[in-house]
Amino acid sequence: MIGHRGGGLLVAGTTSDAGKSVVTAGICRWLVRQGVKVAPFKGQNMSLNSFVTREGAEIGRAQAMQAQAARVEPSALMNPVLLKPGSDRSSQVVLMGRPVGELSARGFFGGSGGSSPGKTLHGGRQESLFGTVVECLEELRGTYEAVICEGAGSPAEINLRRTDIVNMGIARAARLPVLVVGDIDRGGVFASFFGTTALLAPEDQALIAGYLVNKFRGDVTLLEPGLEMLYGLTGRHTYGVLPFAHGLGIDEEDGLRVSLRGAVRESVVAPPVGEDVLRVAVCAVPLMSNFTDVDALAAEPGVVVRFVDRAEELVDADLVVVPGTRGTVKALAWLRERGLADALARRAAEGRPVLGICGGFQLLGEHIEDEVESRAGAVDGLGLLPVRVRFARDKTLTRPVGTALGESVEGYEIHHGVAEVLGGEAFISDDSGHSLDGCRVGSVWGTHWHGSLESDRFRRAFLREVAAASGRRFVPAPDTSFGALREEQLDRLGDLIEEHADTDALLRLIESGAPSGLPFIPPGAP
Repeated sequence: MIGHRGGGLLVAGTTSDAGKSVVTAGICRWLVRQGVKVAPFKGQNMSLNSFVTREGAEIGRAQAMQAQAARVEPSALMNPVLLKPGSDRSSQVVLMGRPVGELSARGFFGGSGGSSPGKTLHGGRQESLFGTVVECLEELRGTYEAVICEGAGSPAEINLRRTDIVNMGIARAARLPVLVVGDIDRGGVFASFFGTTALLAPEDQALIAGYLVNKFRGDVTLLEPGLEMLYGLTGRHTYGVLPFAHGLGIDEEDGLRVSLRGAVRESVVAPPVGEDVLRVAVCAVPLMSNFTDVDALAAEPGVVVRFVDRAEELVDADLVVVPGTRGTVKALAWLRERGLADALARRAAEGRPVLGICGGFQLLGEHIEDEVESRAGAVDGLGLLPVRVRFARDKTLTRPVGTALGESVEGYEIHHGVAEVLGGEAFISDDSGHSLDGCRVGSVWGTHWHGSLESDRFRRAFLREVAAASGRRFVPAPDTSFGALREEQLDRLGDLIEEHADTDALLRLIESGAPSGLPFIPPGAP
């Protein structure tokens, strides 16, 4: 069994969205069920889905989900560098859970440095963060018996290899064996495995231990001849073939993994308890962040959630959610350009439910003063809530608790905007009835709290209010537990690894590293 000094494994992928996050979570859940003290790690993450640890550090939601899979408390050590895109060309850099500046892609990956207003990231380019990443990994390996690391994109991004701190750079520094995951549902998985290996330098190839096929449909015996040929070409084994499984896309990190007009949930849910369903439309605003907030709604029997980008798609919705965004002013302009702002105003006037979360709450207000995020200055909001917002340079990162609609509620806050509530009713209060956050006017609600809908009793109370305002004979299921459903999903991931991967071989990799004598596949890195 794995010793106290942490063994390790890097889960890389042939592409983005190959399944690295869920495979990492699955390995963590499988290991912890074997009695191994395990932790997840991702040196650098690019995501608008983030989470706040109990210490007030911001990390990627995928790493928080993996920590839950490992049954450990998430920490900034597990995701020391988080990039939060603000446009196609720039991102906020979050280092050890705290924002330290804004950088262009060129500045981060090797060009000149960049800055945000009032804060300059001196020498904060990617290569200068490598030491921090290595130190965090080593601290985790000194604490846990195993650390399962997740890569980013592909390890064969040859234009970025020199400054890589999340794939082969960290693997070589920590002598980690690398398991490459390929999504066979996309096609071309054999070429992807071979090409990924062949584009790496000899020193990197020596750490590529083998492959894991993900999302396979059909009879695995039909795949076996190809796996044998792949072994003949590369000298590397395939460590498992995971079947395609619905409903496992939990806490995605890089983008929206569903069609704008598709359901947010793939798996089948129970029929409604009452006579009606509730239809929830989520405005797919630009730079949407923490769209996982609506997962808890989608988990409710009889609640249908879809993402929309046209005004006419709000007409039959019983609830419209305006989610968080990294670009509140940009999202506001987008809503106006598409006629969604007018549709939201009509809903409010008719007493039809609207919920704004974080950035969505801010843009429902009367006025925004932003010299930080967009630097647009004074901007008029939609005027649906009596709220004025001023963007502060320091980011609020908290894990608050309170009461709403007579029920306890928990959440987490990640925002620069500071809301001044000038009227309406308090949405979330403390035990003494003093307002903690948010605002309500009629059937329009707003809150900065992400994750509040995961509080089961509060979610049911909120849905009853929505049903009443919409005239729907919808009844929330009395026993839906979002936490239990999340645990079931994580156990399913662990089951996939246990049942379809060569777990004995995986354990040897984690304990002992990559096999010696793995052949070099030409041409190698250019």
